[in-house]
Amino acid sequence: MTKKIGGRTLKLATPVSIIASASVVGKKEGEGPLKYCFDFISEDSYFGEETWEKAESHMLKQCFTLCCNKAQMAPSGLDFVFSGDLLNQCVSSAFAMKDSALPYFGLYGACSTMAESLALAAMTIDGGFGETACALTGSHFCSAERQYRFPLEYGGQRPPTAQWTVTGAGAAIVSATGEGPFITHITPGIIVDAGLKDANNMGAAMAPAAYETIKAHFADTGRDLNYYDAVFTGDLGAVGHDILQKLFQDDGIEMGPRYMDCGVLMFDLNTQDVHCGGSGCGCCASVLCGHILKGFAKGTWSKVLVAATGALMSPLSCQQGGSIPGICHAVAIERQW
Repeated sequence: MTKKIGGRTLKLATPVSIIASASVVGKKEGEGPLKYCFDFISEDSYFGEETWEKAESHMLKQCFTLCCNKAQMAPSGLDFVFSGDLLNQCVSSAFAMKDSALPYFGLYGACSTMAESLALAAMTIDGGFGETACALTGSHFCSAERQYRFPLEYGGQRPPTAQWTVTGAGAAIVSATGEGPFITHITPGIIVDAGLKDANNMGAAMAPAAYETIKAHFADTGRDLNYYDAVFTGDLGAVGHDILQKLFQDDGIEMGPRYMDCGVLMFDLNTQDVHCGGSGCGCCASVLCGHILKGFAKGTWSKVLVAATGALMSPLSCQQGGSIPGICHAVAIERQW
């Protein structure tokens, strides 16, 4: 029996509960508006390691351990781990989990990876292939700059449309048992290429993909914006946020205050010199596993749609003059099943 409704949305047949979540961020993120939402804020960008890349791996491992502790379970109690990051071959995730002796799936969805990992973990549990799984995602500003742009020592100038890669990680454990909140629907993304080639304007490149996925989710489920207390995009930043609103306005839909973007929420755009806001797969991960899921516990909302966006580029594709295709995966999270 298919669990697919409409064109591409999946309606889970059994409750998949988020039983624990944890978030770890760097100093700059801990100085932003969401500082009280995170479980750990590091004053040391190196996280006690010798390189930025090792710091990123340490941060992911720390976040994973925190999440297991909050779930009051040993890591060995997990059936699967789905994890991803921004570095080549997802090495941060691989090294973070290499000693865990757990079945491990390394993922790359760029900045959409948190929603991708959460969706695949929930589908695995709903399919009866296990009882518990962890979705884990992170990024680091310094390692991302070195890989995608220039080492920090270069001192390059950032254009106004640029975003700041978040140093942060998020982990969520999903289970076939638990009191919620529950993952109820998943709308996988399709790749949308708007033809943009500017790696310093990723919000504009990703916004069309967010529009297509959110629109498909509403069409498939029969829901609309008013069904949810809040709709979050992953990290479109200020430019992409405005473009997405305009795309829906052309359809006669005003997104209004229910629509928020993790990249805009992460920093104070007026005082923190991040230009258009946050980016990187640690952005949505830490905001989801900090601010959003803690909002459920506080009763701030009971139904949210998290639509994480990603720019599917690499240094090689940009150097060859390629465009920047976008992707967006949406996950509906609800207090009641």
